[in-house]
Amino acid sequence: MTGPAYAVLVLLVLLLLGVGFLLGRRTARPVRPSDVGTPVEHATFETLHTASLAAPPLRAGLTEESARKSARRLRSLLGTDALCLTDRDRVLVWDGEGDHHGRHVMDQVQGLLASGRDTAFHSDCDNLDCPLRWAVAVPLTVDHRVLGTLIAYAPRESAVLARAAGEVARWVCVQLELAELDRSRTQLIEAEIRALRAQISPHFIFNSLAAIASFVRTDPEQARELLLEFADFTRYSFRSHGDFTTLADELHSIDQYLALVRARFGERLAVTLQVAPEVLPVALPFLCLQPLVENAVKHGLEGAVTRSRITISALDAGSEAEVVIEDDGIGMDPERLRHILRGEGGHSTGIGLLNVDERLRQVYGDDYGLVIETGIGAGMKITVRLPKYRAGVHGS
Repeated sequence: MTGPAYAVLVLLVLLLLGVGFLLGRRTARPVRPSDVGTPVEHATFETLHTASLAAPPLRAGLTEESARKSARRLRSLLGTDALCLTDRDRVLVWDGEGDHHGRHVMDQVQGLLASGRDTAFHSDCDNLDCPLRWAVAVPLTVDHRVLGTLIAYAPRESAVLARAAGEVARWVCVQLELAELDRSRTQLIEAEIRALRAQISPHFIFNSLAAIASFVRTDPEQARELLLEFADFTRYSFRSHGDFTTLADELHSIDQYLALVRARFGERLAVTLQVAPEVLPVALPFLCLQPLVENAVKHGLEGAVTRSRITISALDAGSEAEVVIEDDGIGMDPERLRHILRGEGGHSTGIGLLNVDERLRQVYGDDYGLVIETGIGAGMKITVRLPKYRAGVHGS
C-alpha cells in the first residue's frame, strides 16, 4: 500500500476511535446551544483538528522538541491519563500524570525495541495514590527500523486503549516517514546543487583568472573590476544557505559570469538582456538559470568564426515570470536532446540541462519543466516559466 493511501487508512481508523471516545464524553455533559452540527460531525471535527495540530512537529522527525510539541495532542487523541514518547535511548517527553514512571520506561521497553512488537505491562507502582497501573507500548517504525516507542498509561487494562494506541502510533509512523522523505528530498537537492557547482568548469576559473591577469599591466582598473566580479560570482555560486534565491540575484550572478566571459572573448560575444522590473522579486531554485546561460555561451561560441549573440529576457506573464535564453550557435539534434533530458546522455553530457529540468519539476510540477527549441545549426531557445508565488518557495 502506498504512503498516502496508508495515511488515509490510518486517519479513518483514528476518526472512528475519536468519534466513539468523544461521543462518550458528549453524552456525559449537556448539549450547549453553541455546539455546531451533529455529535458525529463535532467529534469528527475534533479528531481531525487534533490530528492536524500534532502532525507538523512530527514532520521534523522524532526529536525531543517534536515529541514535546506533539505529545499533548496525541494524548488527547487517546484520552489517556499519561503518554510517553521515547527514542531508542531515552525518554523524549512525558505528558500527563505520574511522571515518576519515566525513570523505569527504558528498562520496560527494551524487549519491544529489540523485537518491534507491541507490548503491555503492569506499572508495579508503589505509590498507592498513583492512578497509572497499566500501560501499552507500541513501536514507532520507519522502513523496518524501530526509531522509538509510544506508551499510553491507564488505571486498568483496556483492549480499546491498546487498539487506539496502535492506530495512533501507526499514524505517527506515517508522519515520521514523511519527515524521512522531506529529508531525502533536501539531500537530493543539495546533491544536485553540488553537481551544478562541479559543472562550474575548472577551465572557466582558469581562463577567467588568465583573462584578468592579461589586464593587470595594460588596464589595472579593468583587472580590478573583473577580479571583484569573479569574487562575487564564486561567492554566490558556492554559498551555503538556502535552496531558493530571487530572480534579481540569479540575474546579477549571470551578469558577473558574462562579464568574465566577455573579458576573454571580447567582441566575439554579444549579449542582449531584457528584464521587467516587476519580476525581479520572483523566487526560484538556486543556480537554476546560470547553467542554461553557460550552455548558451558554450554552444554559441563553439564553431563561431566571427560573432555569437545571446539574448536573455525575463518578462512578466501574468501570474508567472517567463525567462527565455536564446543563442544563435550550433544547436543540437532534437533526438539527442531528448536522450539528455531522459538522463541517457552520459555523466558529462548535458548535466546542467537535466539537473535544472528535474529541479523545476520537483518544485513546481511537471508543467514547469524546460521548454527547448533547437535543431542542428539552428541555435537553441530555452524557456523557463516560474510561478510568481508558490507555497514553500521563498528567496533568501
